[in-house]
Amino acid sequence: MLSAQDRAIVKSTVPLLESGGEALITHFYRMMLSEYPEVRPLFNQAHQASGDQPRALANGVLMYARHIDQLDQLGDLVAKIINKHVALQILPEHYPIVGACLLRAISEVLGSEIATPEVMTAWGNAYGQLADILIGAEAAIYQEKAQAPGGWRGARAFSVVKRVEESAEITSFYFAPVDNGPILSAAPGQYIGMKLVLDGEEVRRNYSLSALTDAGQYRISVKREAGGRVSNYLHDQLQVGATIDLFPPAGEFTLADSDKPLVLISGGVGITPTLPMLEAALATERPVHFIHCARNGGVHAFREWVDALAAKHPQLKRFYCYAEDDGVSAAADKVGLLSQEQLAAWLPEQRDVDAYFLGPKGFMAAVKRHLKALGVPEKQSRYEFFGPAAALE
Repeated sequence: MLSAQDRAIVKSTVPLLESGGEALITHFYRMMLSEYPEVRPLFNQAHQASGDQPRALANGVLMYARHIDQLDQLGDLVAKIINKHVALQILPEHYPIVGACLLRAISEVLGSEIATPEVMTAWGNAYGQLADILIGAEAAIYQEKAQAPGGWRGARAFSVVKRVEESAEITSFYFAPVDNGPILSAAPGQYIGMKLVLDGEEVRRNYSLSALTDAGQYRISVKREAGGRVSNYLHDQLQVGATIDLFPPAGEFTLADSDKPLVLISGGVGITPTLPMLEAALATERPVHFIHCARNGGVHAFREWVDALAAKHPQLKRFYCYAEDDGVSAAADKVGLLSQEQLAAWLPEQRDVDAYFLGPKGFMAAVKRHLKALGVPEKQSRYEFFGPAAALE
């Protein structure tokens, strides 16, 4: 347990983290990834280049420092970190590397006048406390998943048994275990970890599961990203019959039990986790409003599938919004960006709903504002976002 002196020192560094935390973390990542190649597979280089990963970690470090004496105030942040770690198989031996590089970055960026021996000792103790919390929680989840029906620990070999082009940009991949054994059931909204070796280099990624696991298979639906190393490999080279290593499903952005009307709002490939949520909700007969936004009909995946469900389940209302009309695809219910007025027309009249939304950052920021303005309780407005929540304000 941290001493009162350590906690006070860590909290005193909060103003420095507020103004310079991102620069500090950027230096930390640059140093760690260049000097410790064994941890490179655990980090998405695209997120490094965009700044998303440094911003997310800088926010996490800041929040930890700010609430060092009231860790329960961190809310869902710790659960998000733990689930990301589990999906990528972060192990106890990785923590000393991260800790050493973080302390070194603090020393080198802040300088000796600020990063005094007392500050360095306090932050070393604070990191040790955080590492112990995460390692313990992750160990419990690893054990739980290994002992659950169909569960396993670490990598497990799966075969690609089917691939389907869902739109001009999105392709689905179906995986079945090579050992023909059962698989771990995933909660609607969870993602799965993947380990690949590309050009002799190991890389790891997380992808949302886009279907329920009732059929004994996992399905992911991947958008081809311009310059995306892994997405382009999957689209161009991962064929039926190939073998790939998967880690057990993880993730806290899941469909909660409720009898309130459900609103699912997605943009682009953000539709993927909403699909198993939709399937699960329809089995309970709760009202569902499914709202999807796409650039145009050519890149809109799963439209026919959702339309078929709507024809079968009268409690499902579906609405489509296209940014542009390509003149070829089926018409949308609205052309243009999703405005607050349009969202109001598509929501249930009573705003006591459970809303889940996912998509590009700008889209999510707008939806978050719209839902709040339209009276949807903030605690019932749920989303998954890589980065500080403040970025969506």
